Amino acid sequence: MGDFYQNGIITTLHNLVDRSVEDLEAELLTFSKRRPMALILPSLYSELEGTALTAIIDEIAKVDYIDEIIIGLDQANEEQYRHALKFFSRLPQRHRVLWNDGPRLQAIDQRLKSRGLSPAEPGKGRNVWFCIGYIQASGRAEAIALHDCDILTYDRRLLAQLFYPVANPGFNYEFCKGFYARVADGKINGRVSRLLVTPLIRSLKKIFGSLDYLDYLDSYRYPLSGEFSMRKDVLNDLRIPSDWGLEIGVLSEMYRNYSTNRLCQVDIADVYDHKHQDLSEEDDGGGLSKMSIDISKAVFRKLATNGVVFNSETFRSIKATYYRVALDFVDSYRNDAVMNGLDLDLHREEQAVELFAQNIVKAGNMFLENPMETPFIPSWNRVCSAEPTLLDDMMAAVVADNEEYS
Repeated sequence: MGDFYQNGIITTLHNLVDRSVEDLEAELLTFSKRRPMALILPSLYSELEGTALTAIIDEIAKVDYIDEIIIGLDQANEEQYRHALKFFSRLPQRHRVLWNDGPRLQAIDQRLKSRGLSPAEPGKGRNVWFCIGYIQASGRAEAIALHDCDILTYDRRLLAQLFYPVANPGFNYEFCKGFYARVADGKINGRVSRLLVTPLIRSLKKIFGSLDYLDYLDSYRYPLSGEFSMRKDVLNDLRIPSDWGLEIGVLSEMYRNYSTNRLCQVDIADVYDHKHQDLSEEDDGGGLSKMSIDISKAVFRKLATNGVVFNSETFRSIKATYYRVALDFVDSYRNDAVMNGLDLDLHREEQAVELFAQNIVKAGNMFLENPMETPFIPSWNRVCSAEPTLLDDMMAAVVADNEEYS
């Protein structure tokens, strides 16, 4: 059961009553006549072989208010792409599967590379960016939502509540972030958000004072959730990172482009669980270790654009402050877990804090050593300025792939 408390500087939309999903969907169907809706599903091929995505598609197939579904498919060969088309064919809604590794979209990517406009590295950010390009080319949607494809506890209420704030013509929100409690199987999850992002933000406030940007980030109850929705005009100027900084990068873009009264967050699930990343203590090129570095860099970059000056001594101070704040949070979460009869491994929690503290310094050094790094994928406005026909060509390529291989 949610509460009605409004914290921070963005609106929080709560789940206060047990409203039926059918009631929500009936309203959304009415809204869809004025604001057609599209859903983006960024997926690895491996996710088609798990149980989560099958259940997700079964739930989405029951939804009648969505006009179009765009599936971005990564790491698939031709045989796997053919299988993916069959896998998603049970969706009754209009849908397209973007074969990101196929020859047609690879040719589009080569055109982008020749102009210096291609995403720098593979990953979720690149996948989402190409899906956004397709939606721009299609021109069918007024409201767009995105969620991950590994949600083990998915039901279609999540989708309805995610769409509602940007689909309702009576609301003025341009962007909505989903949030939920990361509690499942008797455990508190969400270590990167709990033990890195919030303690880091609070530490930066101690060092630099109460900056508007930090107050803004601190207003989100789950800043790293992969579920958000937006109006179509948001897409034109959106610059997002291609690495694990995607979620923080999108929030930073919303802060740059819109007044906070046009942004909100919504409670979309009582229970939420998905596949978990390894901590990867021995390899900062993967798992939660890489994630913590990318996220820290994303925050430091944004603060730098707001005039904050960093040096090596600053990052040592940030590390020391973070470590103390994060350990206090570990105590708070432990007590919360005990009172609720949940498991929380104190040793593993403090191991995560120690790793994140080291990675904050690594992220800071990377930031200082490469000040000319271009962290964002170019906006589609810039792409269209450089390559006016590219969106139409990309849409034609996607349509041709879907028809040829189905």
